[in-house]
Amino acid sequence: MLIVQKFGGTSVGSLERIEKVAERVLETVNRGNRVVVVVSAMSGETNKLISYAKHFTPTPEKREMDILLSSGERVTSSLLAIALNAKGQKALSLSGRGAGIRTDSNHTKARIENIDPTPILSALDSGNVVIVAGFQGVDEKGRVTTLGRGGSDLSAVALAGAIGADLCEIYTDVDGIYTTDPRIEPKAKKLDVISYDEMLEMASLGAKVLQSRSVEMAKKLKVNLVTRSSFNNNEGTLITDEDKIMEKPLVSGIALDKNQARIGLIGVVDRPGIASDIFQTLADANINVDMIVQTVGDSRGDNAGLTNLAFTVSRDELENAKKCIQKFQSKNEVQDIEINDNIVKVSIVGVGMKSHTGVASKAFATMAKEGINIMMISTSEIKISMIIEERYSELAVRALHSAYELDK
Repeated sequence: MLIVQKFGGTSVGSLERIEKVAERVLETVNRGNRVVVVVSAMSGETNKLISYAKHFTPTPEKREMDILLSSGERVTSSLLAIALNAKGQKALSLSGRGAGIRTDSNHTKARIENIDPTPILSALDSGNVVIVAGFQGVDEKGRVTTLGRGGSDLSAVALAGAIGADLCEIYTDVDGIYTTDPRIEPKAKKLDVISYDEMLEMASLGAKVLQSRSVEMAKKLKVNLVTRSSFNNNEGTLITDEDKIMEKPLVSGIALDKNQARIGLIGVVDRPGIASDIFQTLADANINVDMIVQTVGDSRGDNAGLTNLAFTVSRDELENAKKCIQKFQSKNEVQDIEINDNIVKVSIVGVGMKSHTGVASKAFATMAKEGINIMMISTSEIKISMIIEERYSELAVRALHSAYELDK
């Protein structure tokens, strides 16, 4: 088999851990596999480099930051190659440039445009384990770029697709995807398999094992992903195409997203295009809006010609969103703005919802039984999300986990 293995910052956080990674890679090779390894910077290294830059200015040039930050992964890749060679296994480290990763020119959050697999395949044919510095590439002018948050995962998945790998293993400090956060519900179970779409929902809803971008790319390139722990030999969770999953569970997991804030607009002028104007202003400010609820306009009394509108954004975008909306308030198109950042989003995810009824009613009945008021609801084919008060977050997760029998 041709396997891509990615090791995150905690997995390579010290020389001792890099040695352990070398031993794990060697075990994989000794089972008859060809291996490409993608590595992150050692844990803490990226933050240290950022602090160095900010010693001089709070806003360092993005091009220079890419040169600076990409060095962390190159250090790790060369150290791992040295460790493997010292154990008698031929190994070759490659930077993003050396691995043929071409990106656009959007410094600090570049997107991969294409990969030339020739350098990696050539090194493999020469009997090497190939170790690639993750999180980086070069643009068409040869300038170093970095891929932003989750960039090393993205590097691994993209490389797996480019070289036709049979499997891409993502090693982290947890041993797979769980039905919910085990810190909230100790009865949470590790999933053996989950579909790309379910994992995308879980990732977007706060599950931090994998970034959405890497799952999206795995789905697009049809890369079989496994996420597992670098600290034990437990089987991980396979993330694959829904059609390859024999038994599709009704519900696969309960996700909790605490990074939520609700903005309520009271007395919005009910004219054609007002919603478009509001959300275009937010989009122009790069603010991502999640749930939206609008009431029907009132045609009677003092509220004639007015409506109410509510939506959610991430808490770290709340202040910017408020500034955008105040522009409409200053033009008398919005009477009042209500802010609530003491909320969370709890979600039920499962491909089995497509073919079963009663999933939503069970969720709502469970919330009612626990005395939890639901402020907003949104649904998709495989997801039901509810906005509730933050103080009920853990109770809601545990109650829903039990209601759908995910602990069995």
